[in-house]
Amino acid sequence: MTPAGFAALEAELKQLKSVERPAIIEAIASARELGDLKENAEYHSAREKQGFIEGRIKELEGVLSLAEVIDPTKLSGAIKFGAKVTLVDEDTDEEKTWQIVGEHEANIEKGLLNIKSPIARALIGKEEGDSVEVRTPGGVRSYEVLSIHYA
Repeated sequence: MTPAGFAALEAELKQLKSVERPAIIEAIASARELGDLKENAEYHSAREKQGFIEGRIKELEGVLSLAEVIDPTKLSGAIKFGAKVTLVDEDTDEEKTWQIVGEHEANIEKGLLNIKSPIARALIGKEEGDSVEVRTPGGVRSYEVLSIHYA
């Protein structure tokens, strides 16, 4: 994972532990004071949210403990993990820029492409000027690599 992705997950974990967890404990305590727990919707909702928060905390702790952080600024050459790649669709002439990142930090709307995605797998090892065919659920797409940056 990239240093930025690691920092984002650490920040989420800190938020869950220091803000969300205490708030949900308070909500459960308040709901208990309302009486009969069997028919107390606030209590059941708070307990459900607590389960989600605790599960996410465990997931993040596991991911962060096993994370291998790779600094893309120290890389160069052909496309590999951390590369910011600008492509042009050979059919539509539409340009797209993606950074190849780990699966836990991937977000296609932000231009962060999961390294396990079909496009990223097809791009690995390619150089500027290379043509790449990618099999997607929508059919085969052809791209040309315009530029590769490691920032």
